[in-house]
Amino acid sequence: MTPPDPGMRASDADRDRVAESLREHCAVGRITVDELQERLEAVYVSKTFGELSRVTADLPEEDLYERPVPARGAASATVAKRPQGELAQRGMRAVWATWAMVSAINFTVWLALALTGEVVYPWWIWVAGPWGAVLLAGTLFGGRRRH
Repeated sequence: MTPPDPGMRASDADRDRVAESLREHCAVGRITVDELQERLEAVYVSKTFGELSRVTADLPEEDLYERPVPARGAASATVAKRPQGELAQRGMRAVWATWAMVSAINFTVWLALALTGEVVYPWWIWVAGPWGAVLLAGTLFGGRRRH
């Protein structure tokens, strides 16, 4: 398949595909969460395929873990293994960071309303509490699965 003309307009689906690719690159550690945020902003304001390709120009198009390792002598090629524990740990940190950010935003909205003199029920607990409890259980007991 030939690459699209860089001047051709990109669709929402094209931007979503690039955004998903960026999230995967962040999950495996090629870019930081801050870089991900900057690049996602650039993706969603991109109008053409050329603009989208500039956002991902320094990233591989395929996952390098899935590429075969060159054979040495008569041995056959093998596929590099992902460090599963490290990936799971990064994923769990990302989930906890998302929980913290959402909880902080909800608490800030509640606090702003409370400071305006309007006494409001602490509804943010119903967002942070159950989600946090599920995450805590997953963190404490989720890593003990047998493969």
